[in-house]
Amino acid sequence: MTICELASNPLACAPQIAPDPCQKYKVQTRGRPRIGKVIETMIPVLQRLVQASAAILTLLSLVIAVPADASGAFSTDRLRRLDQRLHRYVDENRVAGVVALVLQDGKPVYNAAIGWADKEAGIRMQPDTLFRIASQSKAITSVMALSLMEEGRLQLADPVSELIPVFAHTQVAEFHEGELKIVPASRPITLFDLLTHTSGMSYGVEPHIANQYQSAGLGPAAGQGWYLADKDEDVCMSMERLAKLPFLGQPGERFIYGYSIDVLGCVVQRAAGKPLDEVVRERLTEPLGMNDTFFFVPAEKRGRLAAVYSSTADGHIQRAPDGSLGQGHYIEGPRKNFSGGAGLVSTAHDYARFLEMLRRDGEIDGHRILSPHAVALMHTNQIPGLYPAEGKGFGLGFETVERYGTLGMASVGSYGWGGAYGTQYFVDPQEHIVAVLMIQLLPNHSGLEKVGFSNLIYQALIQGKH
Repeated sequence: MTICELASNPLACAPQIAPDPCQKYKVQTRGRPRIGKVIETMIPVLQRLVQASAAILTLLSLVIAVPADASGAFSTDRLRRLDQRLHRYVDENRVAGVVALVLQDGKPVYNAAIGWADKEAGIRMQPDTLFRIASQSKAITSVMALSLMEEGRLQLADPVSELIPVFAHTQVAEFHEGELKIVPASRPITLFDLLTHTSGMSYGVEPHIANQYQSAGLGPAAGQGWYLADKDEDVCMSMERLAKLPFLGQPGERFIYGYSIDVLGCVVQRAAGKPLDEVVRERLTEPLGMNDTFFFVPAEKRGRLAAVYSSTADGHIQRAPDGSLGQGHYIEGPRKNFSGGAGLVSTAHDYARFLEMLRRDGEIDGHRILSPHAVALMHTNQIPGLYPAEGKGFGLGFETVERYGTLGMASVGSYGWGGAYGTQYFVDPQEHIVAVLMIQLLPNHSGLEKVGFSNLIYQALIQGKH
């Protein structure tokens, strides 16, 4: 196709170009036009071509990626229901933007970047947009602990106090006949307790202990309890201070969500003899090529971090403030406190690769991170009778589906979790599915919950593996 033919294509050029440049520069037999004049006349045409190409590329980036499924397992038409629903959340101003990625057998079934990474700045959501993943950090820290266990450096029954001595004598806040009493813990807290959230530690925001946590720079003084990115100290210093505060429950008695995995991050640091960020990089992100997963955003990637929004009372969004309850300190800040419980930043692609490694029993592309038996510990219910959600359990890092129907249409044996900024994920070993949904909404009252996301995936699965 010649320049003249392109010029007459409405997708390539606007109609108000120079009149009939093709006619003007037909091949001549009597002399030639001066080259300079030819180039001068063609410059507007070329400029319009470049502008049109950029516009087309922008439009293409907004179109959903629903690849043709060679296996026939997923219906493309039904996957569009998922896409339409996600677009609706953006169009109704319930979320600013979304990145969603669904894999089956490691191959993309659905991959979409919808809406805005930063609405006010006019920055569109992209597949490589960076997200604060908060409690999705916990699974990565848990994998690090199990990798050290496989080297004999840690054991699940080890008392935490072996590596953090101040945990040798912890206390619990209990009510006896309506009176609050601080009593000694019934036994030492173990690594198993940390991994299963049965250590008794909360985030210290409960009314009867909140003031003590506040005074120690934790609980209400740390965002909603879990936020440590603004601390100008190593995570072990924060956790040693925590050990002196009363916990919410006795070790091993009930599931209590809180600082357990932050304590585990300190244990990992001390067992490995290096900071947690180095442990994660050397044992996981470098081997797997997860180049966009880190605790604090490198300067050269700061423009890719999505803005945080907040749900208003009517379910719509407004930009969140700066600080611990909003944008956070992931770009500007001390960069010292590597929170294993809630501190990482990642992308949908990176996190899906991490999950795909686990779905494949600890190995991907020749890189083995864990043995199959260690992975099985993570997604096998380890605390039957203690996890509060009926039909579900909790392994060494993941919530597990124990009865069909407790996570929509997810298979029994599926596992997953989410993060405070609204991110969520699940793995279905039976159907070979990995699914990741990334948003940045704190608090999140969008209605975009895990069950709805998973149901829209499963309704498109028309040929199961079983």
